[in-house]
Amino acid sequence: MNPLLYTDGYKVDHRRQYPNNTTLVYSNWTPRKSRIQGVEKVVFFGLQYFIKKYIIEEFKTNFFNKPKEEICKQYSRRINNYLGENSVGIEHIAALHDLGYIPMTFKALPEGVEVPIRVPMFTMYNTLPEFFWLTNYFETLLSTTVWLPCNSATIAKQYRKILDKYAQETSSVPEMVDWQGHDFSMRGMAGLEAAEMSAAGHLLSFTGTDTIPAVDFLEKYYNADSDNELIGGSVAATEHSVMCMGTNSREEETFKRLITEVYPNGIVSIVSDTWDLWKVLTEYLPSLKEEVMARDGKVVIRPDSGDPVDIICGNPNGKTEAAQKGVIQLLWEVFGGATNAKGYKELDSHIGAIYGDSITLERATQICERLKQKGFASTNVVLGIGSFTYQYNTRDTFGFAMKATYGEVDGEGRAIFKDPITDDGTKKSAKGLLKITLKDGEYKLHDQVSWEEEQEGELREVFRNGKLLVDEKLSEIRLRTRNRVLELTE
Repeated sequence: MNPLLYTDGYKVDHRRQYPNNTTLVYSNWTPRKSRIQGVEKVVFFGLQYFIKKYIIEEFKTNFFNKPKEEICKQYSRRINNYLGENSVGIEHIAALHDLGYIPMTFKALPEGVEVPIRVPMFTMYNTLPEFFWLTNYFETLLSTTVWLPCNSATIAKQYRKILDKYAQETSSVPEMVDWQGHDFSMRGMAGLEAAEMSAAGHLLSFTGTDTIPAVDFLEKYYNADSDNELIGGSVAATEHSVMCMGTNSREEETFKRLITEVYPNGIVSIVSDTWDLWKVLTEYLPSLKEEVMARDGKVVIRPDSGDPVDIICGNPNGKTEAAQKGVIQLLWEVFGGATNAKGYKELDSHIGAIYGDSITLERATQICERLKQKGFASTNVVLGIGSFTYQYNTRDTFGFAMKATYGEVDGEGRAIFKDPITDDGTKKSAKGLLKITLKDGEYKLHDQVSWEEEQEGELREVFRNGKLLVDEKLSEIRLRTRNRVLELTE
């Protein structure tokens, strides 16, 4: 499809609605509020993908490299079918095709940084006066692409902060946190692109993921290289169909076959709540202790149903003694382990646990805290983070919006803004040209600045006139994201 048709219908005729002799439209992308309690900064991520995928690749393949007549005919047909009789015209589309590139400048903060609410992450404006209409024409495509990776990168970082905090307090292996948050969200996301973008955001803070396409996504759009760096990984794992096929009456045999024949070494995760999790923990595993301990690797027990906090940590009001103890204590009683220098128990390296259903930030905190209270290190369990976390969000989770704040008409600048009297302040925009400064690790917005001042801030040109000027690596973005996490936990 012609990428100029990747937009809301009302955009196509805004060109004629601007004042006559408009020559420049300058807009910004900003998170305006937070609907997640305690989160007042948003991780910036996804613009490089948007520019490479759409502004460069899509326009090259499906616009500039196609005959102008074909492009104009396609655009005209769609708009005429869509709007009926109209005067949108085709001349501006033909002129852009003749130009051969997108005449825009994008200026952005570095991807991976945390940006305070109401501080713009990037700005964009046209570089040729006749293409003033392009700036906000891109709003829809840009918005539908960028809010999700920002959301997921931000939420993943919140998990990282929680897990880092408890690992520092209770664990001898804080580096385990790289794997402790594991992305299980792919099947619950709104399509393949959403799954890739979200999982890429997750991988700024963790290395555990079951979303294989995210690895290719980061290699293609963020210069990662899985041959020379760990982008994302996982382990061998079963599913319920495997366990069911082994039958209920022969479940212990299935466990034994998996850990001695199919996976005699390495890590294997075995879903354990197909029927009776507590029987697995109190009968099957004790009888298989010798086989588990003889392996060169770890057997990971995976429950997936019930209240994850109670299942992992035990429910004092549980109906059985096993339910009262919970997974980690039961594993400790069978396989033992060691008490680390911080005074917390860590399971023997041959055994572990992962919980992969309905994990939230609140539950992650509760699991870590209750394990701590019982004398166990937080890193005894891996948390599978799914679409319950990453899909239950919208553009409004952080109030993302792209708004124009400056324009030029008849050669004169106009500082423009919106401030609805019926609004609670969320939709009040900045005004004029923008400058972002960085002081003591905090980004701050300055609006209504001059062009000279606008050039001085932290926003740097990442794209101009068809050319990508900054092409960052995943490793660089991860360092920005994770260094800030380490500062907060030290």
